[in-house]
Amino acid sequence: MRDATHALIVIDVQNDFCPGGALAVADGDAIIAPINAALAEYPVKVFTQDWHPVGHSSFATSHTGKAPFETTEMPYGTQVLWPDHCEQGSNGAAFHPDLNTTPGDLVIRKGFRPQIDSYSAFFENDRITPTGLEGYLRTRGVTHLTLVGLATDFCVAYSAIDGATLGFDVTVDTTLCRAIDLDGSLQVALDQMKAAGVTLV
Repeated sequence: MRDATHALIVIDVQNDFCPGGALAVADGDAIIAPINAALAEYPVKVFTQDWHPVGHSSFATSHTGKAPFETTEMPYGTQVLWPDHCEQGSNGAAFHPDLNTTPGDLVIRKGFRPQIDSYSAFFENDRITPTGLEGYLRTRGVTHLTLVGLATDFCVAYSAIDGATLGFDVTVDTTLCRAIDLDGSLQVALDQMKAAGVTLV
């Protein structure tokens, strides 16, 4: 068991991001058993959950003439448009049934505001609107974060970079992550994480 300053942040291990889901990450379910095993090592355990209302602005179906994985400009910047996924209360939004969420101290739901997407566990995609995770971790005395989950190049990377920017000591265990790798997005994300001071293992 690590000391009380360490937290494990498990990012979006949900049905829609696993094989058979609406936005499946290849091999996404292969990380579940080792994540379950890793939970016992950390005194603080947080799970994040993508939680979109029907018709969310990040869905391609909300933009006439747009297809999944195209982009559009939002007030907060360029937004990738996704297949409809992780709709609130749906089976796709549920945690994968093999994931052991029972030991979790906190579940952070993100992406629930209709007009803005949220990749990071810390901020909406405007990089300003907080989720509340930072305050929770600070009140628990956490200084060191290990991130695992889905997907490496989007929600994991955004969370890791924001965590490092906020002053946490951040590690991403890449063996317990899987990537979408959209047009080379994985390498870009790895480079950005390194530049932000994130430790990759």
